[in-house]
Amino acid sequence: MTENSVSNRIIGAAIEVHRHLGPGLLESSYSSCLAKEFSLRGLSFNSEISLNLVYKGEKIDAGYRLDFLVENRVVVEIKSVEKLLPVHEAQLLSYLRISKLKLGLLINFNSVLLKNGIKRLANNL
Repeated sequence: MTENSVSNRIIGAAIEVHRHLGPGLLESSYSSCLAKEFSLRGLSFNSEISLNLVYKGEKIDAGYRLDFLVENRVVVEIKSVEKLLPVHEAQLLSYLRISKLKLGLLINFNSVLLKNGIKRLANNL
């Protein structure tokens, strides 16, 4: 599967979760339900993945955690905030650079229309 096809399936799963839960819940609620939806859709994923920095050839645990890595191709960072800020985009772009992955989705479930809460960010794609 390409990054684009994976991202389309992720967005479909996120829309389904948002359709059932709506906005206003804690991020952890959306995370649990999104994991369930990924499973129902046959998407392979890992959650809360530790992401190490490499500094001068040495791995350093700086405390970074990916919310989801789907199909070993797309990073998914979820939020439940009033609005996405540039710092949220910077966080995802940093995760993409550190992991050397090409595509990430930033999804804010605290949006009336979920499509307005989704940002697709690329790293050398």
